[in-house]
Amino acid sequence: MKQLPANFIIGAVLVAFVVGVAALSLIWTPHDPTDLNIRAKFGAPSHVNWLGTDQLGRDLVSQLMAAARNSMTVALVAVLLGGSIGVALGLLASAIGGWVEDIVMRLADLGFAFPALLFAIMLAAVFGPSLTNAVLAIAFINIPIFARVARASGNQIWTREYVLAARAAGMNKFTITLDHILPNIAAAVIVQATIEFAVAILAEAALSYLGLGAQPPASSWGRMLSEAQTLMYLAPELAIYPGLCIVTAVLGFGLLGDGLRDMTDPRLARAR
Repeated sequence: MKQLPANFIIGAVLVAFVVGVAALSLIWTPHDPTDLNIRAKFGAPSHVNWLGTDQLGRDLVSQLMAAARNSMTVALVAVLLGGSIGVALGLLASAIGGWVEDIVMRLADLGFAFPALLFAIMLAAVFGPSLTNAVLAIAFINIPIFARVARASGNQIWTREYVLAARAAGMNKFTITLDHILPNIAAAVIVQATIEFAVAILAEAALSYLGLGAQPPASSWGRMLSEAQTLMYLAPELAIYPGLCIVTAVLGFGLLGDGLRDMTDPRLARAR
């Protein structure tokens, strides 16, 4: 039995914890994250408020749990949306080649010229800041990444003997792509999706920190950091807790992605 990489195990534990907290927040939180109690502001940890309260008397644990749910939702939708479009374009470029491949790759290069922050600012200027616009911005930057991964992996599969045999048997490129190319690049796409999940969480926190993501009363780790910025000397824990949550989630998905890559890459497997 092969030994699992340490980074995969650590990443899986951290991801399971974060996802578990996010799932639990769907049905239960110690308090309503939006409840205000000015009299209890800056409350110390107690049996009622496990990590204390913020400057508006809101329960910190409840806010952190709700923020985990929002971050996981944004990351999941953004990666699925961007990944689906990107993989489709990459497979199209790989299957047809020629000028189609050139156009897709040049569009991917153009996509890299528009970072999520710039795209979110543009969307916010036109439609106003919101979590939906943050999802679209993060999905947009994922499209060229997945397109490159799918195209590079697909080009390798198209040269395999069984694909050449399928073409010789008269199968069209669309059928070959669905039956042979897509299943064989799935591992590379899943690994990339796991890594991009970490990037999406960090991007959502950054956009919310700048006021371009989740809007009040929705909870967000990034917005909690923004609100705590002026309270660092008075209540540093208001910034420490969401910061630790972001680090835990990003580190977990990053390590999980690295571990999956180590397990699926034959060259790295032989090195171990």
